[in-house]
Amino acid sequence: MPKFVTIGYGDRAGYDRTPQPLRDAAHVQDAKLRSEGAVMGIAGTPVQVRNPEARSVETRDGRFMSSALPIAGFAIIEATDLAGAIEKVSLVPCAVAYGVVEVWPLKETP
Repeated sequence: MPKFVTIGYGDRAGYDRTPQPLRDAAHVQDAKLRSEGAVMGIAGTPVQVRNPEARSVETRDGRFMSSALPIAGFAIIEATDLAGAIEKVSLVPCAVAYGVVEVWPLKETP
């Protein structure tokens, strides 16, 4: 079955202003996705890694890209197609609590 990488963006303010019953239902959806085999995690502090021409590893603390909302977490899910993946994540916390979820088709390499 096709796999999709999801990136959830959201902040505490959006989460807190979402009604509790809706947040509870969104967490149930997360649990359902985990029961279907999704790998989920909360975003930690990133480190940028560069190795120009494979000569010298350089690291820098912090994120490379910025957005209006912070990254809240990541998941790898399976769905029959992109529409199915969108349906699955449309009810997770970041999607319903004034955040956004990006869905990226994962093209596995041999």
